[in-house]
Amino acid sequence: MKTVYIIHTGGTISMKEDEQTGSVAPSKQNPLMYSTPSITKLANVIVEEVFHLPSPHITPNEMLLLSKTIEKNIQHQQIDAVVITHGTDTLEETAYFLDLTIQTDIPIVLTGAMRSSNEIGSDGPHNFISSLRVAISDEARGKGVLVVMNDEIHTAKNVTKTHTSNVATFQSPQYGPIGIVTKQHVLFHHMPTIRDLYVVDKVDKKVILLKAYAGMDEQILHAVCDMNIDGLVIEALGQGNLPPRTIDGIKHLLQKNIPIVLVSRCFNGIAQDVYSYEGGGKQLKDLGVIFSNGLNGQKARIKLLTALEKTSDPSHLQTMFLK
Repeated sequence: MKTVYIIHTGGTISMKEDEQTGSVAPSKQNPLMYSTPSITKLANVIVEEVFHLPSPHITPNEMLLLSKTIEKNIQHQQIDAVVITHGTDTLEETAYFLDLTIQTDIPIVLTGAMRSSNEIGSDGPHNFISSLRVAISDEARGKGVLVVMNDEIHTAKNVTKTHTSNVATFQSPQYGPIGIVTKQHVLFHHMPTIRDLYVVDKVDKKVILLKAYAGMDEQILHAVCDMNIDGLVIEALGQGNLPPRTIDGIKHLLQKNIPIVLVSRCFNGIAQDVYSYEGGGKQLKDLGVIFSNGLNGQKARIKLLTALEKTSDPSHLQTMFLK
């Protein structure tokens, strides 16, 4: 049998619902420890709880800790795969950070739950078992970090949470899942062709994420500049456009050598320098704004955090964000 390193980090998958109030809170003991004894029939397991946090409490520092912990363990032990349980609110960001920073081709799979352990229809144990089955699949090797939820296999780069409470919340807009989990098989039907890798020892840059809106002006851009940020990601309108009154703030940030990465607030399509009117994508690109190739805002922020540990040169950053 293969050896799988299982890391528990907290989240709904490790919580219980209070029968009196309906509130959901962390349990003293992770319920997966006793609700999924069948995992030992699938693999030899090494289990560790690196931290126990609701996912809104997780920062890039915890993501880096996970990355370094995994790399250390796969270097010093015979580990064939990794499974991580995680809260769903920031799961996609942790998954993408690990995809960018871990130098290995062994399967790394993240999963979570939309319903706590004692709710009717709890999805945690099933997602956990499905993730373990994917992790020990030979076909999972070399596909980067994966997210397994609701019997679907998604790439860390494309997956996103699309619904506040539905168990089918994790989807990959434009591309769909790369595989499915059935009762008897793990089936892959396509795979990613490009993967970025960055070796980072720290993530201490300050990168802000803003969302564009009708009537947005320069005030908020001047305000974030005064926060001494290292980078900015903007979820722009449509194909990559901003209201005209933002331009003064954009110029001010760029003059301060603060890189600005542009993505679309649409969840399908990519930002492009098409429109040449005031605030249009062509003007923004000519000013030096960096366009990203299909990432959503939260993942573009994760990528800029890691990329800035390597370079702040705009041309290099633009090349990185085209991948």
